[in-house]
Amino acid sequence: MGREMITSKANPLLGRVRKLNSRRTFRREEGAFAAEGPKLLGEALRWGGELEAVICASGVSLPELPAWVRVAEVGDSLLASIADTESPQGIVFICKGKDLTIPDRLTGGRYLVLDGVQDPGNVGTVWRTADAFGADGLILCGGCADPWNPKTVRATMGAVFRLPAYECTLEIAAERLAREGIPLYAAALREDTVDIRTISLGRAAVVIGSEGRGVSREALARCGKTVRIPMRDRCESLNAAVAASVVLWEMARSD
Repeated sequence: MGREMITSKANPLLGRVRKLNSRRTFRREEGAFAAEGPKLLGEALRWGGELEAVICASGVSLPELPAWVRVAEVGDSLLASIADTESPQGIVFICKGKDLTIPDRLTGGRYLVLDGVQDPGNVGTVWRTADAFGADGLILCGGCADPWNPKTVRATMGAVFRLPAYECTLEIAAERLAREGIPLYAAALREDTVDIRTISLGRAAVVIGSEGRGVSREALARCGKTVRIPMRDRCESLNAAVAASVVLWEMARSD
């Protein structure tokens, strides 16, 4: 595997990585994102990620890569200049993103819908948990954090390559779910709220609201029921990623 040597901070490939890390609009225009570390690179290779380029520090060993992948070697300071983390793990790579468009027909029966969850770490953690507990996909609505944000990608721990995520409006999400006969619930409180332990979630979609305002009125208007996660009365709510984890566990238990 041949490696080209890059010594200039102004090199176009390095500039491309910086733009992918910092600009959502550029990620969408290019249909690509940047990621870091041997763990994520291994997951990309294992699950069919479409790699474009791999940039590594001097002396870092790489796994076998497809012949078309551009491989470049840089000094530690140059790697630090393109990394999104304070302590880069010796590898930065560019990967094409999978299509985020929700399909006309959904397969499977268990989905998590995020409604305005804006913290990329939370979105990535939910994505990872949804993959672990056997959800069929993640649906992002209401201005969620970018699924290709470098912080989101890191928090997925590879789920970005394994579990589909879709971006759409709440209206479209509800329509697609209804078309497949998948009931839509929300983790929220209102008159029809039921204890999450008393309802079957084996075939269902559940909305988790944003960290600040919870589930939006628009989402609530489209939900057939709301579910409550039992907790002490003195505790008002859970972090979005924690609430999603409880919901996903209950989905898995409903098998």
